[in-house]
Parts: sequence; structure tokens; C-alpha cells
Amino acid sequence: MTKQDFTKATFRDFENIEGMNIAERSEIFYEFLNFMKDNGHMNYRLPNNTGSNSVVNVNIHGKNRDYVSFVSSDYLGFTQHPKVKQAAIDGIEKYGTGTAATPLIGGFFNYHGELEAKISSFFGRDADEAVTFTTGYTANSASLQVLMQKEDIAILDMAVHASVHEGCAFTNKKTFLHNNLENLEQILKVSENQYRTKLVIIDGVYSQDGDVAHVEEIYRLVKKYNAFLMVDDVHGVGILGKTGRGTLEDTNLLDKVDIITGTFSKTFGNLGGYVITNKKLAAFIKFQSRQQIFSATAPPSSAGIIKAISLIDEEPEWREKLWENIHYFTKNLVELGYDIGNTCSAVIPVKIGDPHVTGDVGRMLIDRGIYTNPILYPAVARKNARIRMSMTARHNKEHLDQTLNAFEDISNHLNIKKKL
Repeated sequence: MTKQDFTKATFRDFENIEGMNIAERSEIFYEFLNFMKDNGHMNYRLPNNTGSNSVVNVNIHGKNRDYVSFVSSDYLGFTQHPKVKQAAIDGIEKYGTGTAATPLIGGFFNYHGELEAKISSFFGRDADEAVTFTTGYTANSASLQVLMQKEDIAILDMAVHASVHEGCAFTNKKTFLHNNLENLEQILKVSENQYRTKLVIIDGVYSQDGDVAHVEEIYRLVKKYNAFLMVDDVHGVGILGKTGRGTLEDTNLLDKVDIITGTFSKTFGNLGGYVITNKKLAAFIKFQSRQQIFSATAPPSSAGIIKAISLIDEEPEWREKLWENIHYFTKNLVELGYDIGNTCSAVIPVKIGDPHVTGDVGRMLIDRGIYTNPILYPAVARKNARIRMSMTARHNKEHLDQTLNAFEDISNHLNIKKKL
């Protein structure tokens, strides 16, 4: 890796450079970060002065400015909901700021049990069929590490979250082409009699394209070959389904899928994750997962999550407003000629292709008061870079029109090839 390669480089290219020790790799990576800053492509780790919202005050290039924001997965805007905030405050007032212990040795408080019962009930399950984690990432990684061993195999859609891949580090792993049922069945056939446990893992809604898994067809295939199915629905819960129960609700699979995982950091406006499964697997995870044994539990502000779960049913107007925004924004992006793929969720990819041009688009959006994130390899293929937009219920028409006008201006300026 040399400075001449920087225009084509991504963060992943510095993970391991042959012949360079850690000091040398970090030095050239630091030069790469400065290169990105000099080109206005550093839309990452920007200090936010106001919290998650449709408009945020962010420090960029040493200056504070208000931006219309599309970087948050707070889809329903619950981080700013007065009832959610008050519930979190009440939790701190009652229990203090932290737990100072792991679940097994004194860190399991009343609100943890209430939260497990609440999220289980949300999915129509019993109270002892949930396990909560301090992050959504560890809900996947920590539970999979204890469930899947060297005698087993995990079969993953190639677009699943990175936390799933990490969780499968100690087991056999195969990936199938995204949403490709034929490829999945081929792997299931080959694996049928070779492994002790066969677990197919998919997302409900995929994090970079915003498209939905073929859950009904995948479920039938999985059961045909005596395998198990896990669905990570972090981007579907609260958004999809007749009552916001996510990808599995309208397919009547909520009580049939073996494992459902999710996060409290998106729709529910807080921090943490959960695993929903049968009570015996749930108990196994609680007493075998290293994260459950050795990591402190979520703080008392998590009491806000319990109220956020209730609000999905109590105030459905937030979901209705979100979908009004999604339909308006995507319709107009397509009319402008942009490629947004097959999204049918609050994740809206504006596909540019070339990584460097994508960085330019990110910079030009910042210049026009729009805060977004360019998404590059390895999150997506090298030639499939995009601007990833997260829609929320707190955006209004003025925010969306300002953003659409910016995209139209940028398209004309850069002569971006449009999908007509």
C-alpha cells in the first residue's frame, strides 16, 4: 500500500499489509485518514452536539452546523419521545446509573426481567423465551458462539450482519448467494447428513440494500432438510408487519422460527439486544454465553425500552408517518433517476458505484446541509458503493425536499449515470 493507492483504497485494505508491523500499518492508515479529510470524504465519527434527530448539530471541519440527518436508525424517533425519556430517567432515579455486576452474580435487576417478559410478549412468546444482551451485536455474536461448535454448520445469506459472521468463528460456515433459494437448497442438500446442527441464518431486512428476505420459502426449505432457522430482524421490527412485529408477522412465522434476534438501538431508541427462542435454548444461552457470564448488564436507563415497546401499539401514528416519508422520498429519488435497488424498508441506498465518486457525493451533501454516510467496501462490493439513507418518522416534507433538491443538483453537477 502506497500513497498513490489512496484514491482506490478503503478501510479494509489496511487490515493487514504484508511486510508491515502494527506501527507501520497504523502510520500509513493515519496518512490515509488525512487524505480522506483533505478530500472532504471523512463523514465518519463526527461529533454530534444534539443527539439523534431529524436535524442534528454536528462539528465538521472545526465548525458546528445544523444538518438534516439520515445517519440514525432511530426509525420511529423514540430516542426523543418524552415518555421514553421519562421512563429512562425513572429507571436511573430508582436503581442508579449502572448495575456493576454480571447477570449471574447480582447484576440481574427487576427491570431486566420486566424487559425480557415485555419483548417476549411483543412477539407472542412466554416470558422465559427471551435473553437480553448489552448490545444487538453481541445478541448475535455471543449467542452463536455458544450454540454453534466444530461439529455444526452455519449457512448464511451472504448479506447478513457482521455480528453473525463473528458469531460463527468457531463453527463451520457456508454462505449462499443473497436471497437465492436454489443456492441455499444446494448447500442444505450437501450438508444434510454431515453435521450435527444445521442453522440457516438470514436477516429479515438487509442492512445495506433495505430489501426483505424470502422468509416463507426459506422456512420451508429449512424444515425440508431438518435444519434450524435464525432471523435477525433489527431493521424490520417496528416498521414492517401489520402491527410492527417485523418481517415475520405477515407471514405468520413469529411462533415458528427457531431463533429471532434483534436490537433495542434502532426502533426502540436505546441500547441492547435480544434473542427470542424456546425456553430451553434461552436458558442454555443465559448460563453458557460468555457475554452473559462475564459482562455487566444493561444500565437502569434501559427501563425506557419497556415503554418504547408499548408505544409500538399505543401510538401507531409514528409508523404511519415513517411510511409516508419513505414512499414520498423513494418515489422522488426514482423520478430523479437514482438507483435505490429493491428497498422496501426505512433503509434507502442511493447507489453510485465508484467509491471515490461516492465520497464526493457525501462531501457535496454535507456542503448542502445534508448529513449522510457513504458506504464502501467491505460493507458492500467495491463497485457497489452508495449513500445509505435512514428514514425516520421525525423527518418532515421540508427536510425531504431539501435533500431531494441537493441530490438533483449533485446529479447534474457530477453527471452521475442514472437508472432510467
